[in-house]
Amino acid sequence: MTQPTPSRPSALSTHSSALPLVALIGRPNVGKSTLFNKILGSRTAIVDDVPGVTRDRNYADAAYRDRKFRLVDTGGLDPSASDGMPALIRRQSELAIAEADILILLLDGRAGLTPPDQDVARLLRGVTKPVFVAINKIDTPKAEPLLADFYRLGTDELYPVSAEHGIGVAELLDAIYPLLPAADDTGDVLDPPRIAVVGRPNAGKSTLVNALLGEERLVVSDIPGTTRDPIDSLVMHDGKRYLFTDTAGIRRRGKIDRGIEGYSVMRSLRAIGRSDLAVLVLDGVEGVTEQDTKIAGAILKQGRACLLWVNKWDLRMGDPGARKDSELELQRRTPFLTWAPVLYGSALKPDSASKLFAQIDHVYAMFTKRVPTGALNVWLQNILSAHPLPVRKGKPSKTTKSAFITQVTTKPPAFALFVGHPQDITPAYLRYLENQLRVSYGFTGTPLRLLVRKK
Repeated sequence: MTQPTPSRPSALSTHSSALPLVALIGRPNVGKSTLFNKILGSRTAIVDDVPGVTRDRNYADAAYRDRKFRLVDTGGLDPSASDGMPALIRRQSELAIAEADILILLLDGRAGLTPPDQDVARLLRGVTKPVFVAINKIDTPKAEPLLADFYRLGTDELYPVSAEHGIGVAELLDAIYPLLPAADDTGDVLDPPRIAVVGRPNAGKSTLVNALLGEERLVVSDIPGTTRDPIDSLVMHDGKRYLFTDTAGIRRRGKIDRGIEGYSVMRSLRAIGRSDLAVLVLDGVEGVTEQDTKIAGAILKQGRACLLWVNKWDLRMGDPGARKDSELELQRRTPFLTWAPVLYGSALKPDSASKLFAQIDHVYAMFTKRVPTGALNVWLQNILSAHPLPVRKGKPSKTTKSAFITQVTTKPPAFALFVGHPQDITPAYLRYLENQLRVSYGFTGTPLRLLVRKK
């Protein structure tokens, strides 16, 4: 097993827009997700005593002593797995090993060196990258004799840690630190737009993200609920960066199991809130369900930009009336999202999925768009000349100059309308103003907020 030389460490080379990848590897239930969370300082990965909770590669940006890196949590590695979900998880771990710059092999100190541990260690012996062997659950001096068994792996140095309590984690990171690039070597890059891919279970969310990535990063299976953690994946397309978050499928509340699934759904809803834009994946064969409309409502409630991806459309290409039927169904079931673009395609066809990028660029531009106050008020005077403010108590409204508008924020765009009598502005008139804003300035794919204030 390759170990870094402590006396002559050298920083890993990295591109200005890429961070070195540090991957956590080990058999199931040794504490990888707990260590992942401890290093990040937050509960980013779901942690549970049930083996196999983590299935996908889970990425997160981290920093230690001002040096940045990307931390990768992986599913429990079982080298003997040949089919089913364990084999899919094993494939994800193998991909993480291949792309990582530094590997942390985590073992369970209380369980001792098990045959599966030895199998994983053998798998890493052919790897030419730095491998740090960390022994978890060594939380008291009395537990340190448990380390002796692990020297049978032939490694020069072991790193005792307690992922749960944080003991020894700093020492492990200190050992890795010399291999990380200095702070100014990574460059300053603008944050990419964050896109949450959401929908019901088995609608094709992970398949879509894999198509956009151009690689098999996420576990894909016909079993509903395969994705449990929200998984962030950085995608490069035409020189631009996008951060996609694959989320757990959101079922109807009455069908959600307590425990892991309930926590996964909660995390999916939170992922919408921390994103700029949500791609709602719909099943083109099953059509729009009540649950789809509830997920769409959650996107709207959190004020996120949105576009709809009608998936599996290759299965309906032979039906000449399918497109029209689908458009009518969307209008009927989601009348509150008429501003959201609708794309038809198949996540199984990368060329089809790639057309998402142009639409994402446009929607994100609208989500962050700001209209100058002068132009807005010229627009408002023209609107009021044709459609004056609502009549107050049977009397005509004052002149058009009695109103003033300004944009107060973006993400989503919000406008403050100042009038003499805010209580007279009806919801219907606000909807009219919103529609006119969209006609004049676009704002495709983003909700708008109109706040009425007393002048």
